[in-house]
Amino acid sequence: MLQAPETDLQGASGVARLRALDAFPGSLANRVYLSLREAIVSVAFGPGEILRKGEICARLGVSRSPVAEAVARLAAEGLVDVVPQAGTFVARFSMAEVREGAFIREAIELAAVERVAATVTEAQLAELRRNLRMQEVLVADGDAAGFYALDAAMHGLILSFTGYRRLAQVAATAWVHVDRARQLVLPIPGRVAATLEEHRAILAALAARDPAAARAATAHHLRQLLTYLEPLERERPDLFAPA
Repeated sequence: MLQAPETDLQGASGVARLRALDAFPGSLANRVYLSLREAIVSVAFGPGEILRKGEICARLGVSRSPVAEAVARLAAEGLVDVVPQAGTFVARFSMAEVREGAFIREAIELAAVERVAATVTEAQLAELRRNLRMQEVLVADGDAAGFYALDAAMHGLILSFTGYRRLAQVAATAWVHVDRARQLVLPIPGRVAATLEEHRAILAALAARDPAAARAATAHHLRQLLTYLEPLERERPDLFAPA
């Protein structure tokens, strides 16, 4: 059985799961930002959890200045809420932001996969098949977190095959709330196996050089998020911001 990625939803502090700064590129402030952002998007820090800057500084071995700069960037992205006289908290999920991000993601990915279906090379198909084989192994091993990483990599490959270099950057910004929300959905029993089948359908359409089929398979795949997330909003209102 696939196991859910460990998250603060299961009771542990996200600070313990902050990756060391040498795993990230750029300036000190950028590395602190990327470490915190990863922990929030992966739900290592749970919705509503307080971010204690002193603990973060101690964990990452930095002063308060780069942490404050990182928090300001995260607040601008809507990932944290800074409450005067109270503290800094991980933002709860906003269905409005998730729906907007899902809309943007679908618009971009459908256009991308349609283009790639008409231009895909054998070398590119080989990359996608290799990724899919690795997904199958991780499903068999019960590694949901590893599967999530390969899922993201597959979508990234398709975007890169368009030849448009800025798409990945636009995607990372536009659907950060979608990526975060998907962490709640993948551990749902049966969802990872269904996702794998959806990926197989997308790859089959690309291999057939069928733009219409690739677009339809991708649309079906992307629309599953809200199908699963909307019932969860009713079941776990504590994770979501008021409408």
